[in-house]
Amino acid sequence: MSQLLEIQFVSLSAAPTGTLVLLAGQELALGPVARGLDERMKGALSKAARAADFTGKAKAAIEILAPVAIDVPRLLLLGTGKAAKELDRLLLGGFAFAQISARKGDTASIIAEPADLGEASAEVFAADLALGAMLRSYTFKKYRTTRKSEEGAEEEPRDEPRKLVIQCAKPDAAAKAFAARKAVAEGAFLARDLVNEPANMLGPVEFAERMRDLSRTGLEIEVLDEDQLAALKMGALLAVGQGSERPSRVVVMQWHGAKSKRAKTLCFVGKGVCFDTGGISMKPAGGMEDMKGDMGGAACVAGLMLALATRKAAVNAVGLIGLTENMPSGKAQRPGDIVTSMSGQTIEVLNTDAEGRLVLADVLWYAQERFKPRFIVDLATLTGAIIVALGKEYAGLFSNDDRLASELAAAGEATGEKVWRMPLGKAYDKLIDSKNADMKNIGGRHAGAITGAQFVQRFIKDTPWAHLDVAGTAMDSSRSDINPSWASGWGVRLLDRLIADNYEKAEK
Repeated sequence: MSQLLEIQFVSLSAAPTGTLVLLAGQELALGPVARGLDERMKGALSKAARAADFTGKAKAAIEILAPVAIDVPRLLLLGTGKAAKELDRLLLGGFAFAQISARKGDTASIIAEPADLGEASAEVFAADLALGAMLRSYTFKKYRTTRKSEEGAEEEPRDEPRKLVIQCAKPDAAAKAFAARKAVAEGAFLARDLVNEPANMLGPVEFAERMRDLSRTGLEIEVLDEDQLAALKMGALLAVGQGSERPSRVVVMQWHGAKSKRAKTLCFVGKGVCFDTGGISMKPAGGMEDMKGDMGGAACVAGLMLALATRKAAVNAVGLIGLTENMPSGKAQRPGDIVTSMSGQTIEVLNTDAEGRLVLADVLWYAQERFKPRFIVDLATLTGAIIVALGKEYAGLFSNDDRLASELAAAGEATGEKVWRMPLGKAYDKLIDSKNADMKNIGGRHAGAITGAQFVQRFIKDTPWAHLDVAGTAMDSSRSDINPSWASGWGVRLLDRLIADNYEKAEK
């Protein structure tokens, strides 16, 4: 997994190291430590701020090199704006790290004492700031060896700062608050790494083997091979992968953290098409390289399960991922083929590029049959139509349960991983009826994201269920101060918050 930024919490009185970051609220409001440093500098800090028309607005910054009377190479003054919400604090931490990493130096210090904490405690402010910085610090340089300078000479890639010292009022409490946040960051890093990996290095078997490694955290890991999937009659999933030389897999990851023996399992299912050519219904060549990310739903489920196990979440949860590769060959399924799913329902495959729903059909049915979960949330880079509808800012949310949908929406607002509820209905369901089988896997030109969700719903029994179409958010999504990567790791923080806010306390 990509290296995590080292975070250390120390007292406000500690000597800073490396680049020093100070925070200023609106109208240049400084905390006591920052005011004291300004006095030692004989007012040079406030004078520089006024000269630059710096007022403490969010995402504003000024730099002072070799500041007088302070033993640091440079001082950065960053505006906090209001920073009233948790997401604001995360974005501030990400912005701070971006400013630090744009300069030279292995370490940096942030004086985490805003003039106005709002509703946050000092330790929560510091922990949120640290999480934002850690999320921003992510890089994927695994396959880079050298790069060229402007003169054309090869040189070693420059490393990002790897240590950040957070100076705050309650360092021990901040470190304790940060521990759970760090676990979530680890989960997001894992999800980003998986999506960023090239498909030649990460096929279904390799993905499954990486999941086996998570057993070190206390997760119970099972890997089902093709013989086992055939015995379970997962004909829909196996049909997707039959054109590839790389065998399909299903991975089951269980976490048992609830104190009550009566606690029902929370279930998360991810689409894991490790590369999607479209099969016989071949995609256009332009942009096909992005289809290494068609397993973004599975990556999120893997990251979530890592986060829950690392922070010892007080719930029982299971994550299931269907791993396959959709390739054209003499063995590939053809448009017009009819396959039988694990549920016994038959599917007429009119377009082999509508394959993710076939994977979900079997894994969702298996999850319900085996675990009888309290609810199921599935995630899939399912349709380009959801990007047309919502762009890259929101994931599409489809659900048969208003409570679960509301909980996901609230978690999305808190974390910034937002969802927008889309409709389901009988009129849309009719679009996937088939004359030759129980259903067809496409519904025509209109409402593509909805008909995809309607298809998936046909494999849901009476279980509360939500389907998240993450085609616009899991890969090549909008960059932000806490998401610098092509692979966003979207959904790990959302689902961890869903659990923490609504289910974890009840299970203790």
